[in-house]
Amino acid sequence: MAASPHTLSSRLLTGWVGGCVWYLERRAMQESPHTFVHLFRNVNKQWITFQHLSFLRRMYVTQLNRSLNQQVKRKPEPVASPFLEKTSLGQAKAEICEMRPLLPPSLPLSRKPNEKELLELESASVIEGSLDAGKEAKDEKRWKEMKLQLDDLPGILARLSKIKLTALVVSTTSAGFALAPGPFDWPCFLLTSLGTGLASCAANSINQFFEVPFDSNMNRTKNRPLVRGQISPLLAVTFATCCAVPGVALLTWGVNPLTGALGVFNIFLYTCCYTPLKRISIANTWVGAVVGAVPPVMGWTAATGSLDAGAFLLGGILYSWQFPHFNALSWGLREDYSRGGYCMMSVTHPALCRRVALRHCLALIGLAAAAPVLQVTTWTFPVISLPINLYISYLGFRFYTDADRKSSRKLFFCSLWHLPLLLLLMLTCKRPPAAGGGGGEPRT
Repeated sequence: MAASPHTLSSRLLTGWVGGCVWYLERRAMQESPHTFVHLFRNVNKQWITFQHLSFLRRMYVTQLNRSLNQQVKRKPEPVASPFLEKTSLGQAKAEICEMRPLLPPSLPLSRKPNEKELLELESASVIEGSLDAGKEAKDEKRWKEMKLQLDDLPGILARLSKIKLTALVVSTTSAGFALAPGPFDWPCFLLTSLGTGLASCAANSINQFFEVPFDSNMNRTKNRPLVRGQISPLLAVTFATCCAVPGVALLTWGVNPLTGALGVFNIFLYTCCYTPLKRISIANTWVGAVVGAVPPVMGWTAATGSLDAGAFLLGGILYSWQFPHFNALSWGLREDYSRGGYCMMSVTHPALCRRVALRHCLALIGLAAAAPVLQVTTWTFPVISLPINLYISYLGFRFYTDADRKSSRKLFFCSLWHLPLLLLLMLTCKRPPAAGGGGGEPRT
């Protein structure tokens, strides 16, 4: 039986064509999600029209505001007077302040001042105060000629000669004279004290003469007479000469040549060695300690006329005492010494500065123990001086470990009373003349 064409076509459709249609439908179903995502991405890429519109709107508003700002007329700046061009900023502010209309001295009592008025009043007072302070500071910095008055001359010469340091030098010389064996000779003692004081005044005056440009950079020394111009350098040198010549003459012919030679040596060591060495090397501290150790030796030689073991013991005590004293002082003045250009241990070698101070604090204990061995004092002196020597050693150890301004200040102030008390204890424990040896008659 022959099949009808419709049946055949349907069979073909359901057979081969149907398979094709089914394949196409399946492929379309599989790729439809990827196609949808791709179309969605393209739509997102094209969906920046709104952002373009927002950007154009902002540009329009910006251009509009700029055009409006350009239409506003700026306030014309006041024409500067040719006289104000050469004045400084402080003078211009002062003149403008003087030209400003005065504020009402008081507000009416019927209403309370608002915050704006109070702020204006406070700002005006602050401005006036700052301008007045600027004027005062400028007047202080302005150069003024200083005229020397005869009434001020003693005080100026006292500061030129460092009268406090000179008093310390004379006191140590007196202690050396009193500790020397033999009878106490009052005329020789007075001549020794006067000659040593004049020699110290001369050395200090020459020291300040050489250090004027360096002292002007330091807060501690910027008010010295030569720095401020209260006296002329010629007057300072003349004063130093008038002190050095009679001082050395008194020590040489009034006491003995050995003491006079020590006085000349100390002036030379202080002015020609220690002073220039302060800007070269830290060795200046050791040289300065020798300068401070010579005065008690001069007192001993003035009383005995010879250099004995007791003279070197006193010189050693003064030599060691100066390291904790000066190192603690210089620790708080490091900035000043740096500005002045001085080469100090506290500036260049801070660790060495602390070690040296501690070493010589401990050395004072050993020197006190050596005093009865050298027949300068009795054995009571090392015992009664041990507490103060241990205390300064403790402060030296604190300065060595902490190394701050507080520990250095405590050590410095302790050294101020430690030396007079130590010398006083030595005088109370002095060996009687009958038991002392090595004494000689003073050479007058």
